[in-house]
Amino acid sequence: MKLIKLNATVTASNDRDAEELRKKLKEKGTLLINLMSSAGSGKTTLLSRVIRDLPELKIGVMEADIESEVDAQRIEALGAKAVQVHTSGMCHMDAGMTAAAVEAIGAEDMDLLFLENVGNLICPAEYDTGAGKKLMILSVPEGDDKPLKYPLMFAESDALAVTKIDALPYFDFDMDKCIERVKKLNPAIEIFPVSAKTGEGMEALEGWIKDALNEWRN
Repeated sequence: MKLIKLNATVTASNDRDAEELRKKLKEKGTLLINLMSSAGSGKTTLLSRVIRDLPELKIGVMEADIESEVDAQRIEALGAKAVQVHTSGMCHMDAGMTAAAVEAIGAEDMDLLFLENVGNLICPAEYDTGAGKKLMILSVPEGDDKPLKYPLMFAESDALAVTKIDALPYFDFDMDKCIERVKKLNPAIEIFPVSAKTGEGMEALEGWIKDALNEWRN
């Protein structure tokens, strides 16, 4: 397992760097998905399920954390390629940091690359990483009011996975209210209530991922 330490690229050229990375990945036919959420929402668990359910795809994961190597080890245990990125205290990945992680993992033979961004609902939404798609996670225990508190994240994402729906009986989470709030911020967003633990709803989310890859390559 590779471990790389990166610092944020604090330049006005982040958008240009992001476009350059997107172009390179598109030429390779590799779709990069920026996976964003708060800490503990189930990003790694969701990715583990996707990797198990889609063995026909070559998937790599770039795990961004301030410290630790636990998540990358979990991904590698499934037979997928992974690199652990330590952000030296930064609360997000930018395009320059992402490009360095892509180079470290090697995207030449990859169908899908997931950037598991640093866990919070603020900073990652503000930086273009060069991803082709943005997928965010909101877990049931976090509450249905998060679209009101962190609107930019929901407005910027292409799709939303509402995770841990197997816990709905134990939390005061109104799915209809949540969807209404999200759609008001972003009418085009696609929403997938899922449980990576039981598999409920995963087929629809994985269908979106495969469709996004096909669209990327056409």
